[in-house]
Amino acid sequence: MMRFAIIGAGGWGTALGIIAARAGHQVRLWSRNASVINSINERGVNELYLATHRLPEGVKATSEIESVFVYAEIVLLAAPSHATRELLVSSLPHVRPEMLFVSATKGIEIQTGERISEVVTEVVGEKFTPRFVCLSGPSFAKEVAAGQPTAIVAAGLNPADATTVQRALSWGNLRVYTNDDVVGTELGGALKNVMALAAGMIAGSGLGANSVAALVTRGLAEMTRFAVRQGARVETLAGLAGLGDLVLTCTGTLSRNRRVGYELGRGRKLEDVLGEMREVAEGVRTTRAVKSLAESCGVEMPITNEVDAVLYEGKSVKAAVEELMSRPVRDEFKGTVR
Repeated sequence: MMRFAIIGAGGWGTALGIIAARAGHQVRLWSRNASVINSINERGVNELYLATHRLPEGVKATSEIESVFVYAEIVLLAAPSHATRELLVSSLPHVRPEMLFVSATKGIEIQTGERISEVVTEVVGEKFTPRFVCLSGPSFAKEVAAGQPTAIVAAGLNPADATTVQRALSWGNLRVYTNDDVVGTELGGALKNVMALAAGMIAGSGLGANSVAALVTRGLAEMTRFAVRQGARVETLAGLAGLGDLVLTCTGTLSRNRRVGYELGRGRKLEDVLGEMREVAEGVRTTRAVKSLAESCGVEMPITNEVDAVLYEGKSVKAAVEELMSRPVRDEFKGTVR
């Protein structure tokens, strides 16, 4: 049995809390939202983010971050990427070297272009070198909590840390694999959200399966080019954290990023779509961060550029599709990492 502190009680944080508790671990959830905390503590369910699934007995929630950090052996970061640094800074007095930080956040910090592992190292590194594992892969929270078979990956530079997470969370319907490619695993989880926005735009504008298949395939090539330039391995992008998560979020109706793209494809404004959502669609911010990073390192990312233009420059989805289709024809594998 281990003691989990889960920072962020949205759908995914809550689902991971359910799995950890079912596996026999002690779980404490942290949230800023008083209604979420009351719902979990008084009724045993997160009515705002995961209303159809009860939490196992003993799972408690709190807004007092000190109490969950003092308690924890594993600190599972499940807050949005833009909030992670602030939460870590406020928690710094309470962190300990033996803690294992596990990121379940699929995004890139837009202000710095840093991955979550880099944010953790930068903040916690003021005191000590943190232990870190990235948890990613194709996993809708509702399906995990419902007991549907799911496979994800735990990536850590220290194999023992990745194995610790694997053993702690591999239970029942959840199967956890390991690898040592933190960069590729983090970037796969972040980049697929950009492609999911694009896939949603295609579907929302009335285009069909041919178009989505083309987007997924070329999107994977784009993701791989970028990730390898950042130090990732090709095979990671062909695995659960890359292709697996990409297929899920580009085709699954539970994908928040695909839903945002779908509504944009129908002609709605971004601010109106986001205003209706309870949880963050990480791809909206990540698109801008990835575009900036790609430009700085000279990686060609035409799909990302067009998604950014739709999100931030007022370009129509129709015009973005026409731009992609009018690009010069080329060898399919030109620029591919071999």
